[in-house]
Amino acid sequence: MDTKYHALLKNNTWTLVPPPPHANIIGCKWVFKLKHKPDGNIDRCKARLVAKGYNQTPGIDYFETFSPAVKPSTISIVLTIALSSQWII
Repeated sequence: MDTKYHALLKNNTWTLVPPPPHANIIGCKWVFKLKHKPDGNIDRCKARLVAKGYNQTPGIDYFETFSPAVKPSTISIVLTIALSSQWII
């Protein structure tokens, strides 16, 4: 957990700001999971810091969500199209 927390700080994952008035401040919690090797031995311990989003109300606590995630195959297809169309990358 300590390693993960320091990595989040090092990568500037968030910025601490004062809460706006009338804001519903949600908490967070650590989620731990053991990753196993194919032979069943423990490979590593994983830790994630997650928000308790179940305490939020859409339209009051948040208005939109954004989760950037791109699959490698999507990048490959876009680069192939750009190459065949002679676009500047």
